[in-house]
Amino acid sequence: MQNPPTFILVHGAFANSFSFAPLQAELALLGHRSAAVDLPGHGFEATFPVSYQAPQDLDALATEPGAIKGVSLADNAARVIEALERAKRNGPTILVAHSRGGITATAVANARPELVDRIVYVSAWCPVDLDVSAYYGQPEMAEVDVMALAGSMVGDPAELGLLRTNFRTADPSALAAFRSAFAADLTDDEFRTFLNSFQPDENLDAGTTDDRVQAATWGRIPRTYVRLDADASLPPAVQDRMIREADALTPDNRFDVRTLEGSHLRWLVHPKPAAELLAGLAEF
Repeated sequence: MQNPPTFILVHGAFANSFSFAPLQAELALLGHRSAAVDLPGHGFEATFPVSYQAPQDLDALATEPGAIKGVSLADNAARVIEALERAKRNGPTILVAHSRGGITATAVANARPELVDRIVYVSAWCPVDLDVSAYYGQPEMAEVDVMALAGSMVGDPAELGLLRTNFRTADPSALAAFRSAFAADLTDDEFRTFLNSFQPDENLDAGTTDDRVQAATWGRIPRTYVRLDADASLPPAVQDRMIREADALTPDNRFDVRTLEGSHLRWLVHPKPAAELLAGLAEF
């Protein structure tokens, strides 16, 4: 009898494995094992500069170095591949990615499709016809207020060698922009709790043309896209566009499409529906 699958969970930008703890608890209570991966420079490898603490010194924060400088998409993929290789010894694997984690999951599936029995994107980037940066210029992203979110960035990314965001800001306009983009349907306490789980630094490498989905490798893996119907940071129109593009690329292996209610972060704060959905994908 084949062992049940292991869910390998890949977080998004500025996040870490900690945000998956409620989901993992729900999966465990449903009888499923999972492993949440910290990408390089995340989790306990993250840099939290002294200037990021209270009282903040924004001038110093703009120049202090961070450990994530120089981390590449290839580094991220290698970290996930290592986890998959270990998990694969125990049975099938289901690779689950959220948000920017979809770029890493795609790179992994392009390189090592034999390690993945199903790939699941939860409102995650799945670049097909365009690079991720190019999608931001498309009509489907028109309602995303990128400039409002960028207003909380600190320092020059080119000089720092990383992206740095001040999630501990007290600026009402910045907090409103975060809330609108990621968590409009959470309570104030839930929103601030999640915001305080973010780390200030993220790596610069979001992939290139070579990192888009590849039909010969990624395209042969069974795949599911979980739409988040009230996501304001990766709107449903963008999610649907990537689904259509991927299905056109590999029409004989199309996305199994599911939908969850809620914002970009709600499924992680209130994970029971997501856990039940994922559990239903674990039947091999």
